[in-house]
Amino acid sequence: MPADPAPRRSLGRARRRALGRAAAYGVAASVPVLVLAWLVRAESGLVVDADRAAVAAATRITGERPAVERTLLVGQEVLAARWMNLAAMGVCLWAWRRHGIGTRAAWAAGTIWGAWALGLGAKEVVDRARPVVEDAVTVVPGSSFPSGHAMNAAAVGVSLTVLVWPLLGRRGRVAVVSGAAVLALVTAADRVLLGAHYPSDVVGGVLFGGAVAGASAVGYLGWTTTLSPGTDGAAPRNEV
Repeated sequence: MPADPAPRRSLGRARRRALGRAAAYGVAASVPVLVLAWLVRAESGLVVDADRAAVAAATRITGERPAVERTLLVGQEVLAARWMNLAAMGVCLWAWRRHGIGTRAAWAAGTIWGAWALGLGAKEVVDRARPVVEDAVTVVPGSSFPSGHAMNAAAVGVSLTVLVWPLLGRRGRVAVVSGAAVLALVTAADRVLLGAHYPSDVVGGVLFGGAVAGASAVGYLGWTTTLSPGTDGAAPRNEV
């Protein structure tokens, strides 16, 4: 007797709905980024004047405080994508080896690197020049919008939060969400205080990274609800 095709069709519909929700979230979350990118490309006085004034004030504060300047330069290196992503891959490896959630870990790793690649593409499209600062503390090559540091921090924060969420109790979840928010804010502040980016660059970076990782998470979590119980993506082995 042939197998009933109804469950397979139902599963297919559920997965299409999950991907549809992810796409809808991605589009909606990208709207603020696209609007900001358009204002930047159009050199809107509303954005450009505020950006220049903010960078001038921020770099003046940094230049007058050598200890702050040294700390920010260390932060620039530590918060770079190569080191942050390497640390994130360590967390993914730990989640896989220690808790057996390999598919979830692979999703997080893929999302982080995918967001990084999309951020590089967005820089090429917008092609905004870096801030020009008198007595610049640091000189950084490449396009300015969106900030790669800020974008990567947001994508890493969202991805790792989703990765470890089922492993944590309430306090752990609060700590992880707070840590992700602080990471994004500190990274954004570092870029502006060093004069490497305008405020709109870091805002765009955080929004862009959050949009990409958020859309990916919506799709992944929706997809895993269609998996059979006990499959990776469901309940973890051990809560920490």
